[in-house]
Amino acid sequence: MLADTPEGWQHRLVTAEGRVSDPGAPPATLQGSTIHPAARSQRVQVGRSEVASVDVLEKLSEEIARLMRTPLSSVIEQAKTSKVSLLSSLGTHAESADKLLWDAGVKEEVVETLTEALPFMRRYSGKTVVIKYGGHAMGDDHLASDFAHDVTLLKQVGIDPVVVHGGGPQIGGMLERLAIKSEFVDGLRVTDEATVEVVEMVLSGLLNKRIVTGIANAGGRAIGISGKDGGLIRATKLRRTVADPDSNIERILDLGFVGEPDMVNPHILDALKPTDFIPVIAPLGADEDGQTYNINADTAAGAIAGSVGATRLLLLTDVEGVLDKSGQLIHEMTVSEAKGYMKDGTLHGGMIPKVETCIEAIESGVEAAVILDGRVPHTMLLEMFTPDGSGTLIRAD
Repeated sequence: MLADTPEGWQHRLVTAEGRVSDPGAPPATLQGSTIHPAARSQRVQVGRSEVASVDVLEKLSEEIARLMRTPLSSVIEQAKTSKVSLLSSLGTHAESADKLLWDAGVKEEVVETLTEALPFMRRYSGKTVVIKYGGHAMGDDHLASDFAHDVTLLKQVGIDPVVVHGGGPQIGGMLERLAIKSEFVDGLRVTDEATVEVVEMVLSGLLNKRIVTGIANAGGRAIGISGKDGGLIRATKLRRTVADPDSNIERILDLGFVGEPDMVNPHILDALKPTDFIPVIAPLGADEDGQTYNINADTAAGAIAGSVGATRLLLLTDVEGVLDKSGQLIHEMTVSEAKGYMKDGTLHGGMIPKVETCIEAIESGVEAAVILDGRVPHTMLLEMFTPDGSGTLIRAD
């Protein structure tokens, strides 16, 4: 574990100019206020429920029993996910868990977790983080619950999360149920008039409201919108070309009502920022004539992140992050290095458009973008609140 020193806190605190030189006050304080046991809930601003469920109390009791049998030095060196789970449990049920944890004599572990997290909470307080949510993390009930709790915790500690969600598998399932055939070209769904109606129904209706409900169940407040609401995303038809394998002559692909952001107007997000509502956005847009377009969720998230000047763009994927040619995770890279990896073949397949989205977002003003493994429980908390982070971070040169 990194020592509690400014050098340790600096790791992963990245600005547009690189690593920060001033990580802030000592970790035992938050916004200049010393942590006191009686004021922890107010300082961290979490835990609105008055009574924790029996299951949560039992889980915490088991964790306490385990910690009591383990030397503190060993506990500190254990997997980061265990510590993040404890932090997440505290965030969701702080008021009822507080007395249980402290009376059990494990306050050292709580302090250790908070000490590590507080510099990062302070660093990101008041900042916007845009999260692209999709893939396995959205299809698995346990991971979906973790995601809802983690997004709620981000909001409750003063960070402004904006969620942009996908839904490709769910759209495919609904089209199959309705006996509407799908066609894909270069990984993009060809969207005719009948298909775009189903896409909007699944994204803006079923999935969007499911995520909103999950956040509400986790103790947060969310509002579901699409890119069409409030003129958030003005879309234009996506035009792609493909080379004929025989003649090598390029031809234009007609993907139907598949679009890309032409302009993002963040007014509706600016209006929600000072409230306690978390925006949950379905990646749809409309052109000047009101025609609906389906937009890739990564692309929509990147455009929105750039428009609001987000501190972070987090892309939750079904892979560990960006891998080098030997299959090892690349923990951090600059935009120039990322472009080099695309040229030398290190990046290939579906990772290329994701990295391109990150680069475009950074060039639009986002401080850094991170490609995360959404299959890892609490992956966002690991990235935001621990020194080593999670996944691959891309930043400006």
